[in-house]
Amino acid sequence: MPWQGKLEKVDDFRYKIPRSYKPGMRTDGLIYASEKMLEQITSDQAPEQVANVAFLPGIVGNSMAMPDIHWGYGFPIGGVAAFDLDQGIISPGGVGYDINCGVRLLRTDLRDSDIKDRIKDLVRALFHNVPSGLGSTGKIRIDEHEVKDVLIQGAQWAVKKGFGWKEDIEHIEARGALSGADPDNVSKRALQRGRPQLGTLGAGNHFLEIQVVEDIYDRPAAQTMGIEDVGQITVMIHTGSRGLGYQVCDDNVKTLGPTTAKYGISIPDRQLACAPITSPEGRSYFSQMACAANYAWANRQCIMHWVRESFEKTLGKSAEALGMRLIYDVAHNIAKFEHHRVAGEIKELCIHRKGATRAFPAGHEEVPSEYKDIGQPVLIPGDMGTHSYLLLGTEQAMAETFGSTCHGAGRVMSRTRALDRTRGRSIDKELAAQGIYVLSASSEVLREEVPEAYKDIDMVVDAVHNAGLSRKVARMRPLGVVKG
Repeated sequence: MPWQGKLEKVDDFRYKIPRSYKPGMRTDGLIYASEKMLEQITSDQAPEQVANVAFLPGIVGNSMAMPDIHWGYGFPIGGVAAFDLDQGIISPGGVGYDINCGVRLLRTDLRDSDIKDRIKDLVRALFHNVPSGLGSTGKIRIDEHEVKDVLIQGAQWAVKKGFGWKEDIEHIEARGALSGADPDNVSKRALQRGRPQLGTLGAGNHFLEIQVVEDIYDRPAAQTMGIEDVGQITVMIHTGSRGLGYQVCDDNVKTLGPTTAKYGISIPDRQLACAPITSPEGRSYFSQMACAANYAWANRQCIMHWVRESFEKTLGKSAEALGMRLIYDVAHNIAKFEHHRVAGEIKELCIHRKGATRAFPAGHEEVPSEYKDIGQPVLIPGDMGTHSYLLLGTEQAMAETFGSTCHGAGRVMSRTRALDRTRGRSIDKELAAQGIYVLSASSEVLREEVPEAYKDIDMVVDAVHNAGLSRKVARMRPLGVVKG
């Protein structure tokens, strides 16, 4: 059902839901989008969810949504909200079920001409070397004690075990390990689901993708990150915390319902179940969420190791010789404690980003030293037949969205509808006709993830670029894809 509320135009890329829209809103809603995108954005009730988030205690600044906004659980996907530590809350619906679903991007010294005859071999190697598909299990065998080490150490555990290079850690958000993780708070069921799935891609919109750089918008910044020219080959990894993260969210959605009432918090939607940040329940959820986030970073680290191995075996050169360096890894479903300027003062806040990416500017202390002069890399994945982008964080984002930007294209079609609309079609053959070789654990996943099920990613990225939330550096086109 289309949303019937009214958006007030602030400028060409900002639209406001005033706090007067619904009694109980503590602040305005703000949606970043171009006018052309509004019809899609208001085609479901996602703007209502932006307004609902504005009810939550301790919210600081606006309740925000990026141009890839669509309907989610509680918070909209594409939602960003900051909360005061003393008065504010933390909500599983503000993070989502796939905790720390995120993206990492590798650059290589390869050019399109080097692998044009080897794409199928490379994709097959990736497909066989990285377990994928719904409920897939991995090649790593760890006991309950060691899985707890993963939940504390994240990507750093993987590197210690030989999955990757020491320098990888410097190119991961939070250096691949969020502090505050407490595995003793994680349910036995979540641990059971996580143990066999470490190092697996999963299903849905998760992917491994061999890409070619098609456009460069900021050559000096691109070169700083190792992108030298059009025609260069990159590899993108998009996955999250698998069944462990899902279980952590599910556990807390159930337990925090009564907790919301216990603390007298009034919410317009039960999916906004939450707890005060400083409460035992709030601290427990954060400690579990941090565990799942760290699991996801370890997961992507292990997968990247096997990506490098696949290229080595297929091309007969070492990953070092191929220049397979990690540019960056960034989360887009997470809650984090960060310092931001509020009314002229630096305050620690709890930032919820659900389907939104951190976008810190040049000079920020959390930006890797080699990127200090340009800002934090921002990775925006496409899906099979669409472009992906490399962007940079900006001062404007830091001042306006607590250092946040979009995370992808955003769905415009449910998976059920996509299956109905694509009945009888061979998506792999359609993509092959476009020069994209795809392997998937099932043809059904390809139909669910067909490119037309998503918004125009070029339009989404142009909106955040023109709004000043992140700036375009390079655009990549897929050549070969592994889908879960």
